[in-house]
Amino acid sequence: MRAGALRRKTAAVQLEAEIKRREELLRQTFRRYVSPRVADKILEDSQLRDTLLAPTDARAHAVVLFADLRGFTSISEQLDPHRVVPLLNEYFSLLTEITFRHEGTVFHMAGDCLMLGFGVPLAQPDCAERAVRAAREMLASFGALARSWKERYQIEAGLGIGINEGDVVAGNVGSSSYMSYTLIGDTVNIAARLCQRARAGEMLFSSALKRSLDAHGLDVGATALPPLQLRGRSHPVDIFCVPLARRLQVTPGPLAA
Repeated sequence: MRAGALRRKTAAVQLEAEIKRREELLRQTFRRYVSPRVADKILEDSQLRDTLLAPTDARAHAVVLFADLRGFTSISEQLDPHRVVPLLNEYFSLLTEITFRHEGTVFHMAGDCLMLGFGVPLAQPDCAERAVRAAREMLASFGALARSWKERYQIEAGLGIGINEGDVVAGNVGSSSYMSYTLIGDTVNIAARLCQRARAGEMLFSSALKRSLDAHGLDVGATALPPLQLRGRSHPVDIFCVPLARRLQVTPGPLAA
């Protein structure tokens, strides 16, 4: 009886240790994509956690932000590959840290392009403001990094950002051997095209995002541009631009949780 009780106690201790190990692994996995604060909220909500890990998808209203490095092709030509990788690491580290400070989520990172989401997987009433603040900080901070690159490697680089707001589908996409939690939908496509259109130091966003900013009394000093006609769409998209030199007119204050 004593031996059986000891075995059960040992098994219980091992099971508890395995559960803690898996929870820590899950926590570290989530923190690769979202801020520690958002990761903790997800892990505290078992239903939300199971939804994110399930193969099913979910609809959400979100703000999608694309950031793209300008001049990357030229940089790759001028520098040896072993020097390009550290530059990309600096670039992605900077943008990711800013994303997490504004409670955003990293959904895709490839080449020199970054796709972020605000208001997903956790709803954020102020997701439009968070995205714009993050974009502004990215443009300003990358300016300092670009100057550093110019001093060290004599290369020119810039950052262009495109933002859109609307309904998206969030889910795990892929195969049985590889899955990626990502966003899909027309909202994502438009944000990507706006990013392609943005010049170095510019933030372009749609009228959908502009309406949200206006509703919250946020004046970003945006300039209306000619509507953008996208291939495959029957109607053009109204777009706005905030160049790097334009200062955001926002009353300082903490973001809502």
